[in-house]
Amino acid sequence: MDWPLFFESSLGGLATGALYALVALGFVIVYKATRVINFAIGEIMMISAYFFLTFAGILGWNPWLSLVLAVLCGGALGGLVERSIIRPMLGESPIAVVMVTIGLSNMLIGSAQIFWGGEPQVLPGFLPRAPIFLGELYVSGKIASSAGIALVMLILYLAYFRFSRGGVALRATASDQAAAFSMGIGVPRVFNYAWVFGSMAAALAGVLVAASGGLSPNSGGMALAILVVVIFGGLDSILGALLGGLIVGWLETVAGALWGGEYKMLAIFTLLTFALILRPYGLFGTKEIERL
Repeated sequence: MDWPLFFESSLGGLATGALYALVALGFVIVYKATRVINFAIGEIMMISAYFFLTFAGILGWNPWLSLVLAVLCGGALGGLVERSIIRPMLGESPIAVVMVTIGLSNMLIGSAQIFWGGEPQVLPGFLPRAPIFLGELYVSGKIASSAGIALVMLILYLAYFRFSRGGVALRATASDQAAAFSMGIGVPRVFNYAWVFGSMAAALAGVLVAASGGLSPNSGGMALAILVVVIFGGLDSILGALLGGLIVGWLETVAGALWGGEYKMLAIFTLLTFALILRPYGLFGTKEIERL
């Protein structure tokens, strides 16, 4: 065992896991409030990164201002999708709604190709490039900075959902929509807020990932790993999204570093298989009990 490589890749994996956790949190927020599985979240990440490219690269605006604007645009896109596409589907079968989100993901890929082209592009640099050394261990400055920004966003989200009135309304709606509505909570408004906040989390992660790895219309494929995270941690569990993101990010990076890139998918899907066998509803997901 190459222990220095193991510990070094572990640090990078935990940093990657923080980004996974941020996207997974956006996924879980939407599902927890609305019971909609959003398969377009990867493409929302991708489009938001293109918004950043437009603001910072084409228009030449300040990169940090462009980052904030890209996140806001991602949230606005999520709110628009909920209001115009998802809300009219309320009452339809879950598979119909899932197919709508899959169709939306393809629409976003096509839109990116039309407006920005299909060639890979590099975002303007705004993250520190200097490596970070912990003793003899090395961590990329971009990856470490991305993880730090993601952790700050995660803390803000958790504080909001724990202490604010909006967070209480979201938790009440997730627990029992009928009871929340009877207590005067505007459930449709909560649905919209869930999509806005979930998409903002995905938008931030999308820009940070693209800043390190480049951008193309197919960048949303990262969502496959996010799906593993949320199934592993629990579709309706915020804690599961956080821990699941860290675990999957760590496992994927360590497996790739020690055994080769072709083992990344094998490692995380092996983890998913055993997790589903042992706990089909995820590590912290709610166990559904059906009475016949």
